[in-house]
Amino acid sequence: MTWTAPPVKRSRHLAGLGTVTERQMLEGWLTWHRETLLAKCAGLDPARLARATVEPSNLTLLGLVRHMAEVERSWFRRGFAGETVGEVFTGPSDGDEGLDGVDAAEAERDFGLFRAEVEACDAAVAGRDLDETFLSSRGVALSLRWVYMVMIQEYARHNGHADFLRERTDGVTGDG
Repeated sequence: MTWTAPPVKRSRHLAGLGTVTERQMLEGWLTWHRETLLAKCAGLDPARLARATVEPSNLTLLGLVRHMAEVERSWFRRGFAGETVGEVFTGPSDGDEGLDGVDAAEAERDFGLFRAEVEACDAAVAGRDLDETFLSSRGVALSLRWVYMVMIQEYARHNGHADFLRERTDGVTGDG
């Protein structure tokens, strides 16, 4: 039996985020967007996850999953937490932050690496104050709050790409 991207059970509902603390709101929106990306992939086999469907772009759903694992690591673990960790996907064919070098045969592994990276990022910032800062690679002071905001916008932008990719793959639309 061929592996397919698993279904996503929403752990957060947006209606419940209207009256929570700022931290809960930021975490809730980020969780929503993480789950949305996975929902866009749910039920697809590795070949369809790795297929570029919006020509002339070579963007794929699997590439987006890989890319977001890289972006998570870069902002939460390397940037904010100051961890010395390499890239999630390493090698000469990995290209632009995980977007390139996609291999359908590695789809299940790549999804596992994404999930593990999300857990590691959540652990890296657990209990840390939103006002806590770090210096970016350009020497600019940024807060954990800012990192949450940049991650939410990064997912929102790429989830829009995922909408088109999924619809072109099999006609499925919606947030899953």
